[in-house]
Amino acid sequence: MAKQSLYLILNNIRSAHNVGSIFRTADGAGIAKIYLCGITPTPNTEVNDNPSSFHSSGSSSKLSKTALGAEKSVPWEYHKQAWRLLEKLASEKIQIVALEQSPASVDYRKFKPQFPLALIVGNEIRGLNKKILSYADRIIEIPMRGKKESLNVSVATGIALYQILK
Repeated sequence: MAKQSLYLILNNIRSAHNVGSIFRTADGAGIAKIYLCGITPTPNTEVNDNPSSFHSSGSSSKLSKTALGAEKSVPWEYHKQAWRLLEKLASEKIQIVALEQSPASVDYRKFKPQFPLALIVGNEIRGLNKKILSYADRIIEIPMRGKKESLNVSVATGIALYQILK
């Protein structure tokens, strides 16, 4: 698979630690680009001056602490509104796959990816909203066998990315 055919979209992720961890996983998986949307912290927040999203003063250092330099090696872009990005990617014939528990979702192990592909993951508490899910060509989920309803977003992203690459 060509490196440029797999993208990752982080929509409204609150934790800079989660974003940094996802950058590190994305580097390991050979992701072509990460799109950061909504309130998702960005690398070099102070330098990029992204006032339209929420950032604590230490979010850049928290992100860097867990990314361990991957935020410098993985290309990324910020988009205020994820739906506009999803429309653009769809027009470029990029398959949009959402990672979310939903009545329409399929087990991530049964999903057959078609490239180019963009995987979108959402907020740690609320996940992806219905409007964002409406842009997805497919919705995949990781089955939960214990008492908790979901995994940490960075862990779930890693599991899904490596399964897609399998």
